Amino acid sequence: MTGRAFFALLFLLVLAARLTHSGIIWVEEAYPAAAAIQMLDGKVPYRDFVFDKPPLTPLLYLLWGARDGWPLRLAGAIFVTLVAWLLHGTALRLWGETEARWSAALLAFYLTFGVPAAVMALAPDLLMLAPMCGAVWLALRGDAFAGGVVAGLALLVHTKGVLALAAALLFHPRGAVRMIAGFAAPNLAALAVFPGYVDQVWIWGSRYAADSFVANPLVEGLRRTLNWAGFHTTLVAGAACYWWRERSSPARRLAVWTLLALVTVAAGWRFFPRYYFALLPPMILTASRGLSLLTPRRRAVALVLLLIPLARFGPRYLTLASGGDPQWSDIAMHRDSRAAAEIIRRHARPGDTLLVWGYRPDIYVLTRMPAGTPWLDSQPLTGVLADRHLTESRPTYPASAAVNRRALAQTRPGFIVDGLGVYNPRLSLAADGGLGEWLRGYQEVGRTQWSIVYRRLQ
Repeated sequence: MTGRAFFALLFLLVLAARLTHSGIIWVEEAYPAAAAIQMLDGKVPYRDFVFDKPPLTPLLYLLWGARDGWPLRLAGAIFVTLVAWLLHGTALRLWGETEARWSAALLAFYLTFGVPAAVMALAPDLLMLAPMCGAVWLALRGDAFAGGVVAGLALLVHTKGVLALAAALLFHPRGAVRMIAGFAAPNLAALAVFPGYVDQVWIWGSRYAADSFVANPLVEGLRRTLNWAGFHTTLVAGAACYWWRERSSPARRLAVWTLLALVTVAAGWRFFPRYYFALLPPMILTASRGLSLLTPRRRAVALVLLLIPLARFGPRYLTLASGGDPQWSDIAMHRDSRAAAEIIRRHARPGDTLLVWGYRPDIYVLTRMPAGTPWLDSQPLTGVLADRHLTESRPTYPASAAVNRRALAQTRPGFIVDGLGVYNPRLSLAADGGLGEWLRGYQEVGRTQWSIVYRRLQ
């Protein structure tokens, strides 16, 4: 099979899988899409609305108008194919065509058969893979400055993007000065264009990272890492074979890259499934070389282990492809958001705006409605982080939240969706938070199982 035919087939298979999820919007992809919708309305992030992620992700969503459905899934298939191609090029530089094709195929497989909320969502943890793999590929080619620029783009996708620079430096240490200069260039440009970027992304993000909800992070991290290894046993087996048999320079560099990736997984002490994407490039490259060194029989045994993630996550694709109406717990909130969006559409008039109370950015995507306040969610208004606010009410930012609520009382969005209060009444919009008088300017126009929709009184 020619290289073009190989990647065409890979793309079509990935696209077919992702299109089954066209009717679902995962919250991690809804957030940058909601930001992109505000940008399409003429607003500037960090100035006209609060956004706590780096700017490149919502800018990327502008390419398809921040649409959900098939455009989003097509973009996802193109992205996965791009990362597979970059990893193929990296393996080709290190070894040869056999390892290169194993790398591309394994990358596409694991970005399909994984936790759906992670592998489907074009969110920062996933998007960071492209500039990281691109930076390493360019470093192997000796293009230090270009590799640095691409690594710099990783930092504009995710605050953990410095891993891309570290990985690229491993493979081209002599170009360190030029690479660091390239890394700085796009980030200095971003600081000039987005003055509020540091406060909203880095200062907020550092406090978020310092306040983990995990009671025993070491135990939790070990448990989740072992779970990850269980679902990626083929990679673990292939990597173990490679590191056992070879003591070469690429083997040492890939080992260091893997260790650095583990550090970024642990940063923030949360260990969400999407954090483990950082491990995929070095582990896939290492495993691909290991698989090529195995005897055919042992390689077959290692590949049979791919049935573990296939059996765990494959049936969902069959359910969606058959046109079924899944009642899965992990999409219950999204189903509720669709119902809330339908209520808004029934009552909406031209020029209406929206405030979503809670962390429900998919409602912005479903309604295509501009925000009527600077806040896309209620974290800065309650001070309680979204990773716990469905069940807890301890604020991380009490002082700034009080200031923001006073500013909120001066706004008049056309609609408000309280998508949090039914889950956690202590954080409901109607709870005593200084907004009682402001809320009296609204009337309830509908309810779903988990949301209350308010319309501004005229």
